Amino acid sequence: MSEQPKGAILQRDKKTYAIVPRTPVGMVTPDDLENIARVAREYDIPVIKITSGQRFALVGMKKEDVEDIWKDLKMDVGKATELCLHYVQACPGTAVCKFGVQDSLGLGIEIERFFAGMDLPHKVKIGISGCPFCCGESFVRDIGVFGKKKGWTMTIGGSSARRPRIGDVLVDNLTGEQVIDLTKKFLEYYQEKAKRKERTARFVDRVGFENIQDALL
Repeated sequence: MSEQPKGAILQRDKKTYAIVPRTPVGMVTPDDLENIARVAREYDIPVIKITSGQRFALVGMKKEDVEDIWKDLKMDVGKATELCLHYVQACPGTAVCKFGVQDSLGLGIEIERFFAGMDLPHKVKIGISGCPFCCGESFVRDIGVFGKKKGWTMTIGGSSARRPRIGDVLVDNLTGEQVIDLTKKFLEYYQEKAKRKERTARFVDRVGFENIQDALL
C-alpha cells in the first residue's frame, strides 16, 4: 500500500484526497481566501466545503498534487482524523455581536494555541460562546465554555454524535486564565484515565461526572 500524503485524507473513491487547512475559531484572512480559490482553480479541486467545525475542506485532489497544494496555500494543517484537539469553534462574542458579554474569539484562539499539539485518547472538539445563547455549540462539545457577565462557565462531556450528550456544567464565573488552567487539568485527567478511542462523553458517563468534578476542583 502506497504512503498517504501528509495532511491528506483518502476519499471513498480510493483515488482522491481531501485536506483541511487550519483556521482557528473559523477566522480567515483575505490572503487565505485568495489562496484557497487559486489552488482550487489551478489544481481543479471539485469540492470546497465549509465544515461544522468552521473550517474549509478541499476535496477531490490528486495524490501527486497534495504537497504542492499545501505549499501554495501557505496554511497549517488542520487535524481531522488524528487523536488530538481537532478544532476550537467560537461565535463572534464581544468582537462584533451585540449580545456578546465575553471575548469568545480571543479565548478560543488562545485555547487552540495552547492545546493544538496535545496527544489525546480520542479526538476533542471545543466550543466557545460569548454569551449564554451558546452559538459556539458549547453544550455539545467535549469541552464547552460560554460567557456570562461575571465570567465564563465551563462544561465537559458534550457530544453531537450518534449518541448525543449535553455537557455537564463543571464550574461558573471563571476568568480566561482559569478556563485555560482547568482545560489543561481536564485534558490531562482524560489522558490518564480514558480508554483509547473513548470520547469524553462516554468517558464522563463511565467515570462519573461528580468523580471528575471532585478530581479537578
